[in-house]
Amino acid sequence: MTKKIFWTDPYLTQLETRVASVTGAEVALEATIFYALSGGQESDAGTIGGKPVLEARKSGTDILYRLPDDHGLTVGDAVTVAIDWERRYRLMRLHFAAEVVLELAYKHLVGIQKIGAHIAADKARIDFEWATPITPSLPLLGEGLRRIVESDQPIVSAFSDEAAQRRYWEVSGFARVPCGGTHLKRTGEVGAVTLKRRNVGKGKERVEIVLVAQGSS
Repeated sequence: MTKKIFWTDPYLTQLETRVASVTGAEVALEATIFYALSGGQESDAGTIGGKPVLEARKSGTDILYRLPDDHGLTVGDAVTVAIDWERRYRLMRLHFAAEVVLELAYKHLVGIQKIGAHIAADKARIDFEWATPITPSLPLLGEGLRRIVESDQPIVSAFSDEAAQRRYWEVSGFARVPCGGTHLKRTGEVGAVTLKRRNVGKGKERVEIVLVAQGSS
């Protein structure tokens, strides 16, 4: 089982570890800070042993990383894992913002259902099953998110079942949510965001979440 340091220290950007297995272009590590696509959150970008990671995917309790065919690594090799921190931090901020918007939607829009989500470094989106345009509800969702962000509360992230690799995040007085992503320390780190509605088909509504650049209005 790959030891997932991105859960215990999601702010760590470089790690010294060893190669646990090699199958052609795919390698597994004894420990990793390199997140693989899961729960809608995109994989990190970065390198292992100086080689670019072309793909990261979950395989049971392990994570497999596809490197260039000429990576030259063998089992037991010491390697440095490095991630693109700017990308990771944007993913963390957008991920939490999307999770809060989803919880607010469940609290205020009776009967709404999530049917999809994706967290990228440029924006996040949540797709809902909802019969009418969600536009009139965006101010309510946006204001609720702003309050959570400005309250700058601690975000607890921990195991609910370590053996099964199940985790959650919690903000006291707001929500406790099952989630295996990477999480911020405090709600205030999200910063300012904008919400926008997209129509993606009859009975389907999409909310897009974008970070507001510092100094923008």
